[in-house]
Amino acid sequence: MHHTPYDGSSMPFTIGLKPLAISDWIEIDETYDVQMCEKRRLYASISDKVFVAEPDTEAAQSEVLHLVRSHLLAHYPKRFRAEDGGVAVAGHPALSAHELKILPPLRAASLLVQEDLILMRKGEDGWRLAAGSLCFPSSWSLAEKFGKPLSEIHKPVPNFAAGSRNNELIARMFDKLHQPVQRFNWSIQAGDALYHPLSNIGRVERAAERQSKFSDGDLNATAFIRVERQTLQKLPQSRDILFTIRIYLDPLGALARYPERMHLAPAFAMRLRELNQEQLDYKGLAADRDRLADFLDTIAD
Repeated sequence: MHHTPYDGSSMPFTIGLKPLAISDWIEIDETYDVQMCEKRRLYASISDKVFVAEPDTEAAQSEVLHLVRSHLLAHYPKRFRAEDGGVAVAGHPALSAHELKILPPLRAASLLVQEDLILMRKGEDGWRLAAGSLCFPSSWSLAEKFGKPLSEIHKPVPNFAAGSRNNELIARMFDKLHQPVQRFNWSIQAGDALYHPLSNIGRVERAAERQSKFSDGDLNATAFIRVERQTLQKLPQSRDILFTIRIYLDPLGALARYPERMHLAPAFAMRLRELNQEQLDYKGLAADRDRLADFLDTIAD
């Protein structure tokens, strides 16, 4: 498992930003081919749901493409190399010169990395979502957040709505951002779908109904840990902020295979038991928290 924020190193519903060395910005692992094939499938079938962009973001999108391409060629030379005006990718379809010419630059960049890519731009209402490639949403909708300021984007999140201290801190942090930073988030979902959207209405209904996500009762087979690795950096020319989201999915039961299970499992169970009702409703875990925590206890034992 690549990251374990549920061990207490990243507390839920806090900002929790940490400095990021730019050399560690993009992460490539053994799931690269599977995730990139899924991105291309989503673009082919539901492109309007996974990519949005305001008309005047083309230059900033090009900045992102240049940063991503340069980073990959420099840090992963065995997998990526410049070829015929495009980018050759070992073991995976190349990003061709034709695609670079006809695709929006942010979408082209998204076809090289597992990360989703979001452009935030400062306006009269604060920082807003001005463009984005979001193939792997963690229970939110790109279309619903498009063009919205941070206060609206974070409205459903406990302790992050407009007027909250966290909302004000994030706005100030965006204004003063001068070096790359990262943070981690986690949830538990039913199944291993990377494309995991949820509308605002769906979130309200889920909180009201509080139904189990795991109705078949087999947590070992159906419960998956979903970890988000988020990074932020300010683009040097446009001064927009690039927000990246990398998804890691592991079966909850896989914790049992790791020597660290004696620490990770009880720490994870503790994080679940610490969630209040509002937080449980937001994560959709109100009906399942206790048995998920009990299941983790058995892993530790």
